[in-house]
Amino acid sequence: MSAASPVRHFLDIHQYDTATLRAILDRALTLKHAKDHPQPYRGKTLALIFEKPSTRTRVSFEVGMRQLGGEVITLTGKEIQLGHGETIADTGRVLSRFVDIIMLRTNDEAKVHELAEAATVPVINGLTDVSHPCQIMADILTFEEHRGPIQGKTVCWTGDANNVCQSWIHAAVRFDFELRIACPQELEPSAKTMAWVAAEGGRVHVTRDPDAAAAGAHAMVTDTWVSMHNKDAERRHALLKPYQINERLMGLASSDAIFMHCLPAHRGEEVSAAVMDGPQSVIWDEAENRMHAQKGILNWCLTP
Repeated sequence: MSAASPVRHFLDIHQYDTATLRAILDRALTLKHAKDHPQPYRGKTLALIFEKPSTRTRVSFEVGMRQLGGEVITLTGKEIQLGHGETIADTGRVLSRFVDIIMLRTNDEAKVHELAEAATVPVINGLTDVSHPCQIMADILTFEEHRGPIQGKTVCWTGDANNVCQSWIHAAVRFDFELRIACPQELEPSAKTMAWVAAEGGRVHVTRDPDAAAAGAHAMVTDTWVSMHNKDAERRHALLKPYQINERLMGLASSDAIFMHCLPAHRGEEVSAAVMDGPQSVIWDEAENRMHAQKGILNWCLTP
């Protein structure tokens, strides 16, 4: 994002410096623990656009904005066909006349960027097939609540290097921690992403060996093997079966390692029920922190 930009969009973690990201998380923590919900956004409206459905994203943004005093309007793919009949840019220009901030959850990363370029109000990336920045801001908040500063720590990701993993990669560089990714070759991060990591001096390592990735890690993280846009479920299950986080793999991590998952999860697939429901799992705190992290993002975007 250009420093000269009059609008503060929140599009991808790697676009912002560490100080900015830290300020967002600090504000999120302050808002989370405020005895009375401060309501600075009375009279302001957040538009939520969902081309992909979501329980957590919708509820966390709606409740969060209302706690901040604002109003919310929610539009689904059935109600608004972004880029069909009206250009995305024109939709952004029109919505900017009605609302104060926009969140878009979609498949296509290009739609978020086109919307942000045309809108005269902030745009938040609620998820694309390429990244999921709001989720990982919540994950960093969750880790630090349980284990202190994440800088210098080790996080292990197992499974598909998908959009959630992509934002973990961005976070590893910006928050200065080591990220080990255990995944099959067919589902590893792109060469472009790893070239960016190298150029930034990040500590992101890709391996086929989940045991090596898990050894001594302070957090174990995974995601569902089959997302809404995947058409090859049987093949993906076969590829990813060796990467399940189970009691044995958790036992290789640090004794105080935590388990995280952005949800929804499938017990017995990417994670065993014993780990997901066990004492090292912080998934429900993680889910709650989506709301608090996003309140920090909303606050940053709406602060002149």
